[in-house]
Amino acid sequence: MTLSAERVAPVAQWRRWVRRVAVAALIVLFAVELVLGWPSLASALGQLEAPDPGWLAAAVAAELAAMGMYARMQHTLLRSAGLRVPLYRNVALAYAAHSLNETLPGGPAFSTSFNYQQLRRFGATPAVASWTIALSGILSTTALAVVTAVSALASDGETHWVSLAGLGAVIVLLVVGVQRISLNPSIVDPPARAVLARINRFRSRPADHGLDRFRGFVGQLGAARLTPGRGLAAAVFAVLNWGLDAVCLWMCVRAVSGEPINATQLLLAFCAGMAAGTITIVPGGLGIIDSALILGLIAGGISTATAIAAVVLYRIISFGFIIGVGWISWLIMRRRHRLHLAKTQS
Repeated sequence: MTLSAERVAPVAQWRRWVRRVAVAALIVLFAVELVLGWPSLASALGQLEAPDPGWLAAAVAAELAAMGMYARMQHTLLRSAGLRVPLYRNVALAYAAHSLNETLPGGPAFSTSFNYQQLRRFGATPAVASWTIALSGILSTTALAVVTAVSALASDGETHWVSLAGLGAVIVLLVVGVQRISLNPSIVDPPARAVLARINRFRSRPADHGLDRFRGFVGQLGAARLTPGRGLAAAVFAVLNWGLDAVCLWMCVRAVSGEPINATQLLLAFCAGMAAGTITIVPGGLGIIDSALILGLIAGGISTATAIAAVVLYRIISFGFIIGVGWISWLIMRRRHRLHLAKTQS
């Protein structure tokens, strides 16, 4: 055995020991939590056995409508660029991209790439596809901030108006900037030349290398003409996307119990859960979103058992059911694309 191998062996044994201790500690922790929380958990499972069919159906309908609002938002942005894509194709894309985002490690990267590929197949230029994806993300983030601000204001909480105003300013600057560039693409030539010159200096290439491609990309933005009316419509669809998702959670509470809950407190719990989901690397925010929602509902006056049952039901609909539909959409879109390629090559 070499000296390096002699040094590695104790380290490997120490790591195995640490892993075993960590696993044992987690098992003990979960066991203690299960024992302490079993009465609430058992009560929650009992409530889940027979949810009210009417409220359950309404919750599913609300979640489907929420996904439809996101699809309409993107559909509106594409129409502003002159693309007449059937709405059902945007709906299928919304479901498929959502499933990639929520279930795969590094989901946002896969979702963005898939979104871009599909928008290009819809007929969008690279610039318009990138603009649509970027503006969709900004609108959705700002919409959640608006819903959070409104719910905080309604509950006499502290509203972070500075952050909200910053997000609104980003949207305005992005839209105005795209319009200015589309009307006069030459205004970006000086800064583009300066940036490319520095990059090409390190790459040992001519200073203006890539400038023609950049000009072509900028020229494509001329198709993106987001009018105030369509911009407002897209923003409303983004807000409705989050609002209907929150309505689904409220209906899940009603489906498992008749306990009253303040709408403002439920909205705050929903926003807290969605915000918590943005800072986790766990696919779908599993565990993080659920805990935030349960704690928020309990803070709003709902019993622990009802909160657990409502959140489990909500996640079955918003995570399990919607993602299942999304993967089916992805498979159908992939199959149609393969058939289209086969026809064009034959």
